[in-house]
Amino acid sequence: MESKIETVDVRGHILETAQVIISGKGFSAVGLNEILQASRVPKGSFYHYFRSKEAFGEELLKSYFTDYQASLEVRLLCPGLSGAERLMSYWESWLETQLACDPKGKCLAVKLAAEVSDLSEAMRVVLQQGTDRVIQRLAQAVEDGIADGSLSAHLDAKTTASTLYHLWLGASLRAKITRDREPMESAFEATKSLLGFSKS
Repeated sequence: MESKIETVDVRGHILETAQVIISGKGFSAVGLNEILQASRVPKGSFYHYFRSKEAFGEELLKSYFTDYQASLEVRLLCPGLSGAERLMSYWESWLETQLACDPKGKCLAVKLAAEVSDLSEAMRVVLQQGTDRVIQRLAQAVEDGIADGSLSAHLDAKTTASTLYHLWLGASLRAKITRDREPMESAFEATKSLLGFSKS
């Protein structure tokens, strides 16, 4: 039992350490040696948990989306707020974390989508599945807002969630190019307009 716990801890430590580095530099630019040095594990240990760098990338994305889904759930179930307010809280958080200098909070889907989708079919599939689940949860949040009356009953939940997620992915990429807040702030204003919601 003890060895199993240690295995999970070491594997998780490698993934957590590498996520910060890769969120800042990208997948291809980070070599195995950099991951090993940062996580302080020998090469043999790495290959004990991951058969290749690509397999490691798959597990990194799976781990990221598991954690992301959990944090998304907490934000979208925040008590005392309407469905619309919970949704806007999510987009506010996206705006601030993506503009922050700390790579730890960066969205790995934004960072790796264009890079690895053409490099690895397996990693592309994990990205698609992960983002699909995020959109599904956002659609449920839109439905919650419609149910409590804070969002218009005329909204189609699935289309709205997809449109907003695509909008924010695009804005995040554009912000990388411009290196300023304008694309994200434009996305935020467009989100309020689409939802028919603005903070007083």
